[in-house]
Amino acid sequence: MLLVTGGAGFIGSNVVAALNDAGRSDVVVCDLLGHDGKWRNLAKRQLVDIVPPAELLDWLKGRKLDAVIHLGAISATTATDGDHVFETNFRMSMRLLDWCTAGAVPFIYASSAATYGDGEAGFGDDASLPALKKLRPMNLYGWSKHMFDLAVAGRVANGDPLPPQCVGLKFFNVFGPNEYHKGSMMSVLARRFDDVKAGRVVQLFKSHREGIADGDQRRDFIYVDDVVRVIMWLLAKPAVSGLFNVGTGKARSFKDLMLAAYAALGTRPNIEYIDMPENIRGAYQYFTQSEVDRLCRAGYNGGFTTLEDAVKAYVGDYLDRPDRFR
Repeated sequence: MLLVTGGAGFIGSNVVAALNDAGRSDVVVCDLLGHDGKWRNLAKRQLVDIVPPAELLDWLKGRKLDAVIHLGAISATTATDGDHVFETNFRMSMRLLDWCTAGAVPFIYASSAATYGDGEAGFGDDASLPALKKLRPMNLYGWSKHMFDLAVAGRVANGDPLPPQCVGLKFFNVFGPNEYHKGSMMSVLARRFDDVKAGRVVQLFKSHREGIADGDQRRDFIYVDDVVRVIMWLLAKPAVSGLFNVGTGKARSFKDLMLAAYAALGTRPNIEYIDMPENIRGAYQYFTQSEVDRLCRAGYNGGFTTLEDAVKAYVGDYLDRPDRFR
């Protein structure tokens, strides 16, 4: 069996879909479905079980798995409960790392571009301890992910045991189907699509930094299908381990993202710019752009979808249809 933690979430449910499409129905999801309709992310899938996170360690006792794909986390960059975030994102990850090490089970886990903070130390995915120690995450979520990256790097540096495959993936700004339960953490495209479709004004943040135009804050936007391809490739390449960026390598603006949505619908843009809330200005990233050379040197040659093609696919295949779920 394969275990996908966070498998009812955004990236996780897309991974489960790809596994099903590849003929794997022996998939176990660890997640909480809650009351926000997250179950719909799995409504078209075939699973063995859905295990609540609090029961996972007991469930794992005596089992042998083909791999653990660990995507479960508190992923809100606005989260403020430090104890809860650290317990969920760091300590549970450590327990899974130890379990996979003891049982020689491949372990693929989600890190984040949030570990890079404001980008002052660059966006290179050097997994050495000296390089990682230079990073300064700007929010609690990014710090919790960074702490786990450091823990893994420490074991590598000390020659301590690790799973036979141990891979961390620093996801940049992922968007695509099944993100609808994420509320304010949805991509701006998903949040504003109905406004785009109806011709209502779409609001983007003004810039509060000299030299950067309103709406020109840039991110490395990557379509979820590209992320899934990387994970599926890693499952087929058990000799590959390391810490890798997963982005397109090209930063694009939020304005570009929304203009691509208008283009996909063939409608006239209607964008206005509003002040960024005071509470997030100090921790706001104005630029992220992955360096993907390390992933390519490891052998990945699947390429990445351009922003315009990705938005066109997302709009045409999901957002502009009655059933938006994969």
